[in-house]
Amino acid sequence: MLQEKILVTGAGGQIGTVLCDELRKIYGEENVIGSDIKAQVNSSGPFVILDILNTQRMCEIIDDHGINQIYHLAAILSASGEWMPLKTWNVNLNSLLDIFEIAREKNIKKIFYPSTIAVFGKSTPQKDTPQYTSLEPTTAYGMSKLSGELWSQYYFNRYGMDIRSVRYPGIISYQSLPGGGTTDYAVEIFHEALKNGQYTCFLKEDTYLPMVYMPDAIQGTLQLMEAPSDKLSVRTSYNLSSMSFSPSELANEIKKNIPNFTIKYEPDFRQQIAESWSQSILDDVARKDWNWSPKYDLESMTKDMIFQLKKN
Repeated sequence: MLQEKILVTGAGGQIGTVLCDELRKIYGEENVIGSDIKAQVNSSGPFVILDILNTQRMCEIIDDHGINQIYHLAAILSASGEWMPLKTWNVNLNSLLDIFEIAREKNIKKIFYPSTIAVFGKSTPQKDTPQYTSLEPTTAYGMSKLSGELWSQYYFNRYGMDIRSVRYPGIISYQSLPGGGTTDYAVEIFHEALKNGQYTCFLKEDTYLPMVYMPDAIQGTLQLMEAPSDKLSVRTSYNLSSMSFSPSELANEIKKNIPNFTIKYEPDFRQQIAESWSQSILDDVARKDWNWSPKYDLESMTKDMIFQLKKN
């Protein structure tokens, strides 16, 4: 049997940090190569510095390590992307196309590409957004990710490349901090609640967004990547969701565990971004195709976040 050799780009990010650890548990520490543009002091396994736009370095890493799977997580996120839209397009889309071309030439057998709820827009039904719907993103991040979805489908149809993707909602994690997204409040609030007993939220109190807890996000990613290819009906990106809540609902749940916690609201430019996204999404196709089923809801996620942060 062919030994899996996996490259993870953006391994220092919110998802990459956790995903690398889980992949190493499955495939062996030495078989998962983490990469990022900056050195990772806490990397638990093989790590290389990689500017994702440096195709020569990418090819060297693939050849040196015998890579046959790529998890391409490197990206500029929604809020950060609005400060540098052209760089966001370059990093998020052009690097993906470079990877597709390198993978095609080198016969890389499987690629994971994360998309996002930012591909939705104001013409998308905001509640219970279906898998197949209008997609008119309003951010540079969302536009780059939607284009990536279409290119993923193109490379599958044209070249038979096995590219798989999910549209991540906001991800809540105790293992790592977020990095410039519109749903970051749902992680920041826990740290501030435990550290200072209060939090100032950059979204309005009644702003609903779909979310998922990191253990579910990782499990869903691995489920998709392990699913038989012929069971997958979506080659753009699968809707993925677990729960949907507002900042006030999350704050109230935190108060059940930290009674003296207080919150105030000072919406900034991220409010407009959030309002262009869906409030809740349907992931029935993922459930049907590869048995996606999250374990956490708002109550159980909140309890575990507080427990894990206190422990760590």
